[in-house]
Amino acid sequence: MRVFVTGATGHLGSAVVPELLRAGHEVVGLARSDASAAKLEAAGASARRGDLFDLDGLREAAVEADGVIHLAFNHEAMVAGDYEKAVADDLAAVRAIADGLGSSGKPLVGTSGTLMLTYAGLDRAGTEDDVVPAGPRVDAENLVIGLTEHGVRSSVVRLPPVVHSEFDKHGFIPTLIGIARAKGVSGYVGDGSNRWPAGHTLDAAHVYRLALEKAPAGSRLHPLGDEGIPVREIAEAIGRRLDVPVKPIPADEVQSHFGFLAGAVTLDNPTSAERTRQALDWKPAHPGLLEDLEQGHYFG
Repeated sequence: MRVFVTGATGHLGSAVVPELLRAGHEVVGLARSDASAAKLEAAGASARRGDLFDLDGLREAAVEADGVIHLAFNHEAMVAGDYEKAVADDLAAVRAIADGLGSSGKPLVGTSGTLMLTYAGLDRAGTEDDVVPAGPRVDAENLVIGLTEHGVRSSVVRLPPVVHSEFDKHGFIPTLIGIARAKGVSGYVGDGSNRWPAGHTLDAAHVYRLALEKAPAGSRLHPLGDEGIPVREIAEAIGRRLDVPVKPIPADEVQSHFGFLAGAVTLDNPTSAERTRQALDWKPAHPGLLEDLEQGHYFG
């Protein structure tokens, strides 16, 4: 299958592209720079120059492909505090890809996040069957799933807030480590009992590939190894490795301490992956988050 991948040289893309190539697929990756194009070509993929904002290019690439995996997101805008722009850019990109796919029956694998389930106000672990009607990033997720009614075999991978591995250079864990180093304290909020699910990058890459190949139309998928780790335990693991104190951050200091993570660090997001395991005949094969933190690569 000729697969067009956005975000092909980012954190997830760096694992998804080799996963696809090993399975015998031809990969065309979106590349914003000469360096990204060279990285793709060295891996055995082809590069298509462009970016998330080149909507005509995205549309054309989708027409030419046998399937699409959409990983790219405007993380620069998100980190800068303009989450609204990042969300709008993602929604525009999904619409362009959808236009290119038309009613072809081709697969499209989109990306969302389990944190979106906190909008649903659940009093239990979220599942793949839980749906939020609208909201930031949720609108793009629902658009992708809705394409099943127009002849696209679409699915969405809901990533946990922590996708961890040696590929992870800018996610929540490197950010928390950087904050702990800068502030001299590894912090959490309240009693730190709120939970984050987590998954290994390589396990997530496997789910993306299986989704492309065989996920039933309309599937929402959770590539999780850990269904809910208390944030306090994450802070404790970071504190041990950095040899800094671990303590709660006062409510009036959360924004200044955690920056763009201030909204996420208080969220309780236990999430199940049982239906994903059953639907794809998949299970995690790589270390969980706390074990991965003890391996030391995040602290080199």
